[in-house]
Amino acid sequence: MTAYPDLDPALKEAPYPLEDHLGYELVTWAEDLAVFRMPVRTFHRNRYGIPHGGLYTVLLDTVMGYAGCYTGDPAVRRFAMTLSLTTNYLAQPGDDLLIAEGRRVGGGKRIYFGEGTVFDGNGTVCARATGTFRYRTGG
Repeated sequence: MTAYPDLDPALKEAPYPLEDHLGYELVTWAEDLAVFRMPVRTFHRNRYGIPHGGLYTVLLDTVMGYAGCYTGDPAVRRFAMTLSLTTNYLAQPGDDLLIAEGRRVGGGKRIYFGEGTVFDGNGTVCARATGTFRYRTGG
């Protein structure tokens, strides 16, 4: 895990309903990089008392999507849709904080590729993912 640049306040968007419900928040957004953090709450846990695997996938999908859509200009918004996503679960978190880092790692004008990692607050890698995304056109 690395130190991340602070989020430019001008790029902060109002949370969309799923983001608001689950409680994750954008903390860094830069060229080819996005970072979200989410405190783990009781309702995030599965039958075993650990965070549900779907949380990792939601976070990874979100950070990779944002990483590829950075424009640096709040008046110019870019959107993408997920074409494929593969998540690997590696460890249980050792605390109640998940930090998701996504990076755009390649692609072209219409399609891009992302890689993402979810860490706990101690830096333990809990999950990794790769994804393929397509830029949306026409709203």
